[in-house]
Amino acid sequence: MEPDSLRQLIQEIVRREVERVQAPVAPIAPVASVASAAPPPVAGGGTAPAPASPPTGNCLREFRFAGKVLTASDLAEIAPQTDVVIAPGTIVSPLVHDVVRERRLRLRVEGDTGHPTIAVGSDHGGFALKEAVKRWLQEWGYLFFDYGTHTDSAVDYPEFAHKVARAVADNHQDLGIIVDGAGIGSCIAANKVPGIRAALCHDAATARNSREHNYANVLTLGGRMLQPADAMVVVRTWLDTPYGEERHARRVRLIGEIEKKYLKD
Repeated sequence: MEPDSLRQLIQEIVRREVERVQAPVAPIAPVASVASAAPPPVAGGGTAPAPASPPTGNCLREFRFAGKVLTASDLAEIAPQTDVVIAPGTIVSPLVHDVVRERRLRLRVEGDTGHPTIAVGSDHGGFALKEAVKRWLQEWGYLFFDYGTHTDSAVDYPEFAHKVARAVADNHQDLGIIVDGAGIGSCIAANKVPGIRAALCHDAATARNSREHNYANVLTLGGRMLQPADAMVVVRTWLDTPYGEERHARRVRLIGEIEKKYLKD
């Protein structure tokens, strides 16, 4: 390219660049503040409502069970994180608490007063009194889980004592009540489960002491040793008595330390 032609090309490029820089700039439209912008109009006049705040909490759905016996199959189609509401005195099958735990359900009694949940069980010798205990719990507004036996046919008490004790130790229920003929065998069996403090009680004084001094979490009763009226006093007193003061807690911790010495790794 000739020098004159190159010079003209450079001059033309410079001229265009100068014109571009010196050209008037259109004013920039102000950006509306998201917080202050008016919501769009809606049909019929007025303005659209502001967006709803995102929901908080667990957002539990609610399922009300109207039957008398709640089984695992009744919860088969229930979505996770559902609030399952049952009437006071509803019988709950043992497998229900497994479903509740696995599907993160919440089981509560209609008009729940904050009572602890109760695991109940018996052998054939305690069956009649266990059924009476269930009636009392229903009248008092407690949610209970019946681990059997369900007839007065002969069975082995360690099996049912173990079921109730495991339910409490595994935190499926808060407290346990076991009834056999004398209440002694079930107490021994239940206390083999780590974390269980079972107490055989026969009157209001022993019931109160077992809770206040020993922090008993399982009560055992002798179905052939107590009249129903006396047993009712024992159960009511036991449920109404809170754990005692720190000096008792310290001694209960010592019991736990003894237990740990004999647990296998």
